[in-house]
Amino acid sequence: MKILYCGDVVGRPGREAVLKNVSDLKKQYKIDAVIVNAENAAHGFGLTPAICRDLLAHGVDAITTGNHVFDQQEIVPFLNENKLIVRPLNYPAGTAGRGLIVIELLNGQKIAVAQVMGRVFMEPLDCPVQALEKELKTYQLKANVDAIVVDIHAEATSEKVSFAKLFDGRVSAVLGTHTHVPTADACILKKGSAYITDVGMCGDYDSVLGFEQEAPIARLCHKHPTERLIPSKGEGTLCAVLIETNDQTGLAVDMKQIILKPGL
Repeated sequence: MKILYCGDVVGRPGREAVLKNVSDLKKQYKIDAVIVNAENAAHGFGLTPAICRDLLAHGVDAITTGNHVFDQQEIVPFLNENKLIVRPLNYPAGTAGRGLIVIELLNGQKIAVAQVMGRVFMEPLDCPVQALEKELKTYQLKANVDAIVVDIHAEATSEKVSFAKLFDGRVSAVLGTHTHVPTADACILKKGSAYITDVGMCGDYDSVLGFEQEAPIARLCHKHPTERLIPSKGEGTLCAVLIETNDQTGLAVDMKQIILKPGL
């Protein structure tokens, strides 16, 4: 099975980079499923039902989010209604939405898509390890799902690496998001799980993490509040990883980093 995972979509440039390229990538690589992290898709902060519907209508099979998932209030009821969107699993019980979903492909194969949020330099949430351990008692490779893809939305690289090592061999892939910068460590770990510390963003790289540079630079220089960050308006780059899994084990056999310029 071939799964394409696109990193954090930031604003219109990120959305356009995904919408413009997904169809061609699916044909070129014979991709079975496309998953997109869209937590910054709505003008850089959160996502809306309309954006979700647009992505799903253009060939995206599942959407993940992160710490900005609730920035747009209209998304809250939609998270309960739509079963193709994932928010962090380790939010408190009763939080709107789902931390794990299972998508079924046309050929009958099933992919569990989960997300956890890190706690180092992030919000003080429930333990991401315990949250995923609980779900893996129900969802197991080749027992009832053909692949398990986990997005770890976190700031600290050590937290992401430690998490991946812990779950190596029990999931198909552990994919880092949140920092908006693609890392050079895409690999298959010893026990067969694909891993990358950060997939990178889908957005304008002639910017500061997808946003116009003036406000971030002012914060750097003067250390006082500035205007709200505004997504950069240049052409977007798509950053993604393509994972191929073994149909017999559900573990990864190949991993390819895909970066469609401009910007990188």
